[in-house]
Amino acid sequence: MILADKLRVTVWNEFQHERRIEHVRQIYPEGIHSTIAAFLREAGFEVRTATLDEPEHGLTQQVLDDTDVLIWWGHMYHDRVADEVVDRVHRRVLNGMGLIPLHSAHFSKIFKRLMGTSCNLKWRHDEKERLWVVAPGHPIVEGIGEYIELEDEMYGEPFDIPQPETLVFVSWFGGGEVFRSGCCYTRGLGKIFYFRPGHEENPTYHNKDVQRVIVNAVSWASPTTHAAPVFGNTQPLEAKVHA
Repeated sequence: MILADKLRVTVWNEFQHERRIEHVRQIYPEGIHSTIAAFLREAGFEVRTATLDEPEHGLTQQVLDDTDVLIWWGHMYHDRVADEVVDRVHRRVLNGMGLIPLHSAHFSKIFKRLMGTSCNLKWRHDEKERLWVVAPGHPIVEGIGEYIELEDEMYGEPFDIPQPETLVFVSWFGGGEVFRSGCCYTRGLGKIFYFRPGHEENPTYHNKDVQRVIVNAVSWASPTTHAAPVFGNTQPLEAKVHA
């Protein structure tokens, strides 16, 4: 795995709510992306940010080529993300870039394309939540206890996603709902970790345990060194000759 201090992370955010809603601005005055970028830099990563209103949404081919792990926060403006940018991100994931969709990014164009399903769910505002660790040996939960307790938006099953390759967190909410809140996948050469918490009206990304999970997930999702795959018509390998 690439060393942490060499990992290049891009944090993408719509950056709309923080500029338009005073309550959200008070929680994330510089934007959700800036809050996430700050604790990732403290962890030793090389971090840049990108937002919806930048040219090409800040995700040019050069930026993506220089990104090992892309974090994606989206909510209300998924349809404004250009399809050619989604195509570009999709190719990079298949070629090995890690992707960490957060919270409402379950409805992003890129996550739905990678999952091949509607990614729909139930939801309700402001509910007590316990994120239970159900894969205690997984590197994403290193340093985390049995659960993380939050006040956040409720997401409830059924969650229309493929069966996760590894399920890391299951949430329980005060209304009785449960939800698969930490889901690992591979697509092509890329690793994906969907992490549910992070409604913009709650200070979730200031929570130290949530920050630890995201830091761990960046390391987990980072590209690994590997031989370049060969596709198409090819000649048989020469048989080894034993003396």
